[in-house]
Amino acid sequence: MTQTHPSPAADTGPGQWNPRLWGLLLVLAGNMLIDALEVSVAVVALPSIATDLSLPLTDVQWVMTGFAVGFGALLLFGARMVSLLGRRRVYLAALLGFAAASVLSAFAQEPGLLIATRLVKGFCAALTAPTGLAIISTAFPQGRARSRAVSVYTLFGAGGFTAGLLLSGWLTEHTWRLALAFPAPIVLLLFALGLRLIPNENSTTAGTPPTGHRSYDIAGALTFTLALLTLVYGITALPEHGLGHPLAAGPLAAAVLLLGLFTLIERTVSHPLVSLRPLRSGALVRSALGAACLNGSYLGMLFVLTYQMQTVAGWSPLKTALALVPAAAPPAIAALASGRLVARFGAPRLIAAGAACAFTGYLLQLRPSWPLDYPGRLLPTLLLVGAGFVLSFAALNMQATSQLPPAERGAGSGLYQTAVQLAAVVAVALVAALLAGAEHAAGPAAATSAGRPALTLVAVLGGLGLLTALTALARPTTPTPSVPRT
Repeated sequence: MTQTHPSPAADTGPGQWNPRLWGLLLVLAGNMLIDALEVSVAVVALPSIATDLSLPLTDVQWVMTGFAVGFGALLLFGARMVSLLGRRRVYLAALLGFAAASVLSAFAQEPGLLIATRLVKGFCAALTAPTGLAIISTAFPQGRARSRAVSVYTLFGAGGFTAGLLLSGWLTEHTWRLALAFPAPIVLLLFALGLRLIPNENSTTAGTPPTGHRSYDIAGALTFTLALLTLVYGITALPEHGLGHPLAAGPLAAAVLLLGLFTLIERTVSHPLVSLRPLRSGALVRSALGAACLNGSYLGMLFVLTYQMQTVAGWSPLKTALALVPAAAPPAIAALASGRLVARFGAPRLIAAGAACAFTGYLLQLRPSWPLDYPGRLLPTLLLVGAGFVLSFAALNMQATSQLPPAERGAGSGLYQTAVQLAAVVAVALVAALLAGAEHAAGPAAATSAGRPALTLVAVLGGLGLLTALTALARPTTPTPSVPRT
């Protein structure tokens, strides 16, 4: 006898929530928080991991980029799995995979296993983060109830990064392994609740998964993932070997070939993962580039600052985490007001203002300052970058699909989110390579100059984001869809 899982909204009137809806929202929002904090957890723990496993900068960066590769490279493949296998089945399986990878990462004695678990966790996040929002869109009654649920879901996602910083700082004081393992019991609890509360598609207003084809495009997904992995490997081999050495040139050339093969596969398969039609929208292209620059420069800056604070200056993990909070907390605090800001000022203006704030903060970091001047240099930068996210991140998300027809918005959103994650992959790898190159050239004791090339790259990315935003201001304004007030 097949067990059914009724919709939590089945016995709920308009605007009302029953206990099952509250429970479902707890599962979805709680897991969104876990997905969001995975990146910041790694940021603070990186120096401790490097010391414990005797890893150079170019190897320990995989703890960050591995998660981003798993998320970004397999996001579109994950969407295909959800459409063919169903939201409930995939979501629950991803929760179990995430918990298992968390446990394995805590016991990893070799970098290979640690990196593999980060890839798995990134892929699981790619399955659950967008699927949770899709479940909300069908399980909650349309109107105020659904708007409130989306707001809570967004708030948990925005607050996850700050929570990850603080938890990682505290847990890494004992051991970095706790920082990577603590999500496991929480996710298992969410899994147990999800078994009872996550509805099947056939019990909601959503349609059933398509049955006309069952093409997963595994070849395309694997090729794209391998291309990113070889690209990162090639970038991080440059400081030690140089561009002319086979260990650096070989992986970079392989990455180009694999990307070409991926393009060929996507052109020949009947149901490709990537649809390029949404890229005809200038708003999507500008938003994706702006968000990629914002995310890539932000994570690159955090990588450099963590290195300077802990490895060079000797700060503790908790002190480092607390020092970085001013850049992470403002987006979480302002998350619920982002829709009203966009409705009042318009997305292009907010995006330009946010990019200008972030770029100004990055420029401040280029001034020579040693020992670290937190109140005079670091704190202003962190506050400016935090303000940049408050002003522009939600506006970028809303602008990305604003000019797309409804039928193309899902594909456009997938391309946008993929670009954001791929920027994290490339930016962190480049920053790690530049830091390692500076160490090879001047030694780690040269604290005043070791981070300058990497911070210059961060500033260049911020400047590119600002330039992209300014070009949008010169174009005719297209209204951005309003967001319901909560």
